[in-house]
Amino acid sequence: MIKDKMKFSKDISNKLNELLVKNYDAEKGYINAIENIESDKLKMYFKRRASERSEFAKELRTEILQYGEIPEDSGSFKGVVHRNWTSLKATFSSNNEEMVLEEAIKGEEASLEEYNELLKERNLPPSIDALLLKHKNAIQSAINTEKVHEELVS
Repeated sequence: MIKDKMKFSKDISNKLNELLVKNYDAEKGYINAIENIESDKLKMYFKRRASERSEFAKELRTEILQYGEIPEDSGSFKGVVHRNWTSLKATFSSNNEEMVLEEAIKGEEASLEEYNELLKERNLPPSIDALLLKHKNAIQSAINTEKVHEELVS
């Protein structure tokens, strides 16, 4: 029984660590965006997104620690930056805010898929389930807002 519980917590902790790394990626993606765009409105918006993702990471780290596992360190993910957040960097050279927003939306949609996949797990503890749902809803809201912003810049 204890062995099953250990496997269970290790399994959940691995999945939470994957989400944790993706949140680090998103935060870094938004910080890079802030440094590479002109619009003060977008800078403020991206600052809020980066701050939110930093908060998500802290919450995930806390959950992982509660399972007696070790959370990934923001500097430890071995160059496995999420594809969408990497392609965001490529759009900076064009300095096209519409393209930057499109890439941010793609990154958020990929994050949403990750959260949806994990939320399909039927054996998540209620605290983790509630946390993931809260994050997922915030990301969906961000996508909706980014799409509105995109309409405004295009």
